[in-house]
Amino acid sequence: MQPLDATDRRILLSLSSSARRTASALANALGLGRNTVQSRLNRLETEVLSTVDRRIPPTALGFGLLSFIELHVDQRHLEDIAKKLEEIPEVLEAHGLTGSADILVRAAAANAEELFRVHGLLLNIEGVNRADSALSMAELIPYRTAKLIELSLANDNGNRRG
Repeated sequence: MQPLDATDRRILLSLSSSARRTASALANALGLGRNTVQSRLNRLETEVLSTVDRRIPPTALGFGLLSFIELHVDQRHLEDIAKKLEEIPEVLEAHGLTGSADILVRAAAANAEELFRVHGLLLNIEGVNRADSALSMAELIPYRTAKLIELSLANDNGNRRG
């Protein structure tokens, strides 16, 4: 993926407030040509923008219990562990970490019993030594990138003046 320039980021920022805008509406709002916006949107949709499933809250599907699970693993099994994690539908995402834990798993479950079952599945993966869970009590700040886009655009403007 090539780095996003200021025009790409302006398009993304505009989409973040209204994702269903047409290329023509974006072009008008940003003072750009419709063909320019359309070609950039096509590239952004294939290289940058996440699939629609990232916007579906698990609670809407009946999975209202969100847990963050730290896995402590044998590093030599890391690739196989990642493959096994992908097979568990309740695993929403997993990240390799620095620090005392090796993998952070974000998982959703319908209730405590289901979370217990998922926890057991994680512990049964070869190479997983321990799993520590923390339940999400409330989402205080939802996932967002608009503020980062604004910051990167402001940094661009500041760098040009310097």
